[in-house]
Parts: sequence; structure tokens; C-alpha cells
Amino acid sequence: MLTEYIEEALKRAQYEIIKEEEPYYGEIEELKGVWATGKTLEECRSNLKEVVEGWILLSIKKGLPIPRLGDTEIKEIEEAVA
Repeated sequence: MLTEYIEEALKRAQYEIIKEEEPYYGEIEELKGVWATGKTLEECRSNLKEVVEGWILLSIKKGLPIPRLGDTEIKEIEEAVA
């Protein structure tokens, strides 16, 4: 479930070249505050993946909503009561 969500998020990423120390910038518009930079496009994508992972964990910890991305969503698993 997490892997699929992260992959879907990365498919939605938008990248651009900026004229700074790390010229590549990427963000995922549907995930507020999720962005990263890198010296190469591959590094930017890798950094963006780490940011998405951290964003998901923080959202879960704080009880914040995690938006559905297309058909992909993170669902709460309820514990079985014995």
C-alpha cells in the first residue's frame, strides 16, 4: 500500500530546472509542502521520494488526512478484536 502510494505520487511529480546550486527542483502538487532539489534529475527524484516517505509518516503520526491519488490511497488498518 505504501509503495504503491509513493510510486503514484512520484508519477505526479513536476520537475523544473532552476539556476541555483542544485539546479533540479521537483514537487508533488497534490501533497502540500512536498518538494525537493538535486544536482541531477535522478538525485532530485530520490530526494523527493524520501520527502514523500517522511510526509506520510508525519501525517500518520499527527492524524492529518492523506489525500487519495487517483485509485491509490492509504487506508487505516483496524485491529481485530479477539
